[in-house]
Amino acid sequence: MKTNNSYAVFGLGRYGLAVAKELVENGTDVLSIDHNEELINDVIGELSVCRCADVTDPEVIKQLGISNIDVVIIAISGSLETSVMATALCKEAGVKNVIVKCSNEMHAKILTKVGADRVVLPERESGVRLAKNLLSSGFVDIIELTNNISLVEIDVKPEWVGKSLVDLNLRKKYSINVIAVQKNNDVTTDIDPTKPFEETMKLIGFILIYVTKKNCTSKSIL
Repeated sequence: MKTNNSYAVFGLGRYGLAVAKELVENGTDVLSIDHNEELINDVIGELSVCRCADVTDPEVIKQLGISNIDVVIIAISGSLETSVMATALCKEAGVKNVIVKCSNEMHAKILTKVGADRVVLPERESGVRLAKNLLSSGFVDIIELTNNISLVEIDVKPEWVGKSLVDLNLRKKYSINVIAVQKNNDVTTDIDPTKPFEETMKLIGFILIYVTKKNCTSKSIL
């Protein structure tokens, strides 16, 4: 599901690499950056464009052309200071959407204050899920109801037009349980799962994420 956005991933640890791989596998242009040259050499064959660079250096950010990137995912492990600096530099460069991985709620507040458009706690959202959400660029709104449950509003994508809930199987593919359909200003919860979607429709549904100590899995709500 390719989008027209360009992406950069800062930090190629387990989380950042998962994001970058998922984006690349879906045909998306991704600039992947890490300060560890050995790590870059290990993954260079799996990613489209890799660079070994210090993303806390304003001159490096300029040379890499980060100002031309639509979405930057900052997945730097273990250093709040580095994440803060990289976030601030990306926003100064004019990046529209900066998403930052962080380890706790306090770090999330700090990163938001320095300009992060969205913060992600890995125990709540896996790298693959983040990439799928980015690729699913029709997300109009995501409202976190609890730590585990989010309510989402999604544009009907061009490739979904003329297909039904049964055809698309959104529950299995994206862990989204559609509870309502909006057309213009009318919202209905009486959904015919065999009725084709139209271009002007929006879908409203739940995502449920189960959190365990080892990983993050998701399951739709009935």
